Amino acid sequence: MQVVWWLTPCAENKNLMPKILILGYGNPDREDDGVAWHVLQKLAHYFNRPITTMDSLEFDHQSGHVSSPASRRLPASPDLAFALQLAPEMAEVLAQYQQVCFIDAHTGAFPEEIRLARLEPGYQSSPFTHHLTAESCLSLAQTLYGHAPDGVLISIRGYSFGYGVELSEPTALLVEPAVERIVNWVVQCREKVKV
Repeated sequence: MQVVWWLTPCAENKNLMPKILILGYGNPDREDDGVAWHVLQKLAHYFNRPITTMDSLEFDHQSGHVSSPASRRLPASPDLAFALQLAPEMAEVLAQYQQVCFIDAHTGAFPEEIRLARLEPGYQSSPFTHHLTAESCLSLAQTLYGHAPDGVLISIRGYSFGYGVELSEPTALLVEPAVERIVNWVVQCREKVKV
C-alpha cells in the first residue's frame, strides 16, 4: 500500500467534518518501531481509506474544515495518518477532531502486549529534545486552539528495534489484535459522536 500525500478531507457540510483521527507514528525502518505503519495499512484496507501524512493535513480557516490542496472528497472518518514522530505543528489539526487514537510501539514498559490507555492533555517532559508525547500534543491543541480531542493511545509491544522494515515475529502477531481493538474503539466513538 502506498502513502497518499494529500489529506483525507471533510465534506462541505461542517456537521460531516471528519471527527475521528487514527494517527500512527514511529520509524518503519527500525523494525518493530514501525508497527504503527503496519497497523495503519490493515486499517486502510478495513475502512477503505487512504493513509495520509500529518504534514499534509491542513486546517482551512475560511471553511473551518480539515482540507487538502487537491480538495478531494471522501466519505466520513476515520482519517488515517502516519508520522515519524509527533510534533507541535500537529496541534492545529488535532484540535479539529473529536476523537484521536495514537498508535505507537512500546519496549516492555507496560505488562500488556497491547495497551489501550485514555489520555489526558498535559505537558510531559522528555529527556529527548525531539520527542513529544501524545498528551503534550493534546495539551498544545487545548492551549493554542481551545479544544483537544478525546484521546487514546494503543501501545504495541516491540521486541526488535534494529535496522529493517520487517516486524519481529512476536510483534507481527500483535498487529491483527491491535487492529481489532482500534476498530472496536472506532465503533464506540461513532456511537457517541454519531459520525
